[in-house]
Amino acid sequence: MEVHCDGCAGCCMDWTALIERDGDGSENGTELECGADGESDSAEAGLSEPGSRGRFGDSDADATNRPPFDSDANFVPLTREEVRTFLDRGLAAAMTPRFWHARDESEAVEIDGHAVAAIADRPVFFVGLRKPPKPVAPFGRAEPTWLPTCVFLDPTTLQCRIHGDEHFPTECGAYPAHNLELDQETECERVEDAFGGDRLVDDRVTDDEIADGPLLGLQAIGEKLFCHPQPTELEGVIDRLEAGTLRPADRAECLAVASASSSGTLAVSESHYEQGKARALEVMDGDTGNDSDDDDADGDAAAGESETRSWVGPAIREWIRRYRHHQQSTLGDATPPAELAVDIEEARGAPETPGWDALE
Repeated sequence: MEVHCDGCAGCCMDWTALIERDGDGSENGTELECGADGESDSAEAGLSEPGSRGRFGDSDADATNRPPFDSDANFVPLTREEVRTFLDRGLAAAMTPRFWHARDESEAVEIDGHAVAAIADRPVFFVGLRKPPKPVAPFGRAEPTWLPTCVFLDPTTLQCRIHGDEHFPTECGAYPAHNLELDQETECERVEDAFGGDRLVDDRVTDDEIADGPLLGLQAIGEKLFCHPQPTELEGVIDRLEAGTLRPADRAECLAVASASSSGTLAVSESHYEQGKARALEVMDGDTGNDSDDDDADGDAAAGESETRSWVGPAIREWIRRYRHHQQSTLGDATPPAELAVDIEEARGAPETPGWDALE
């Protein structure tokens, strides 16, 4: 397998706002729409229809008419061990849950008036990476546009800040090999169709690239597909997830269950749950707003955040604040340059990326 990622990162952002909705693929430069009245989609929500496309890891839910409550077009599911590692590294703010609408009443649990997909009356969910709005210029575009972009993507170089690190998500490392092996369309091909160029250079997949393969069916339970044991603890969470206004406590609840889950079973360790929730709340201490707030309690944080509270949470809040200010401006301010990431992310301790010249 060979992919050409320079100037792309299509699998790390929701770029659908860049093309016409009538399907002709022509560019219109439309920016992410995000209302200021608190009733429309949040700054982290994409414009695509829920479940309209994505990595194979989530296609089983889409294929059986289980659309997610969020609208992330490229959700990256993390494994239990990855959730634990992110928690240990103070990166709880980087993660968010995904729940699905139930296919029918036989698998549904009612929460906030919604029929939520469940196994044995336990709502099921993924844990993945958040996508705050960032100014990016992918696919050779001259000017940046606000798009939902992976928390770890450097908008300047369009490279991942944790690529090659030991906590680089398995799903990211295996993409798009799993899609190719299972004859599913890749984001590379979607980008080619919409913007031209060659992104999927060689679609032949090796055994090493497939790795252990995607987790599907029963083997996914407790490893990638988590089952919440107490649906009542999710009251309000599903409504806020759908509205794009999740609170830190909402995310902490789900991260705790995921980190305490047991492979292949519905069991959740109470002690690990308590530890995981305490750790999640600890590292998100000070993040008092929700996913659509522009409140930036740590907005003036200097370089070198503490180990407990990493650069991620403050950076996300600052991106949202800047996006909200841009959206509400009556002066028609231009989208800021992607280089703003140096001040928002790297000054807070985010790892730098090498740039494409260094990889040639």
